[in-house]
Amino acid sequence: MVKGKTIKHLIDKEWCKGCGICIHFCPKNVLEFDINEKAEAVRPEDCIACKLCELRCPDLAIQIIEDQEGENER
Repeated sequence: MVKGKTIKHLIDKEWCKGCGICIHFCPKNVLEFDINEKAEAVRPEDCIACKLCELRCPDLAIQIIEDQEGENER
């Protein structure tokens, strides 16, 4: 994970068609299919926030949110 950041994976299960492109392009194997054959972040702590999943998703079903640690604690 990127130091000093919290990374959240917002995956819209309604939009995800289960094509697996995001899973294929993830360099850290963060994503896998869930029981409904939709993308799921099973190892979010390994994410490096490269956003390849977000960029490659043909259905725009994935969004990566990066928060600086302490940003929400003001």
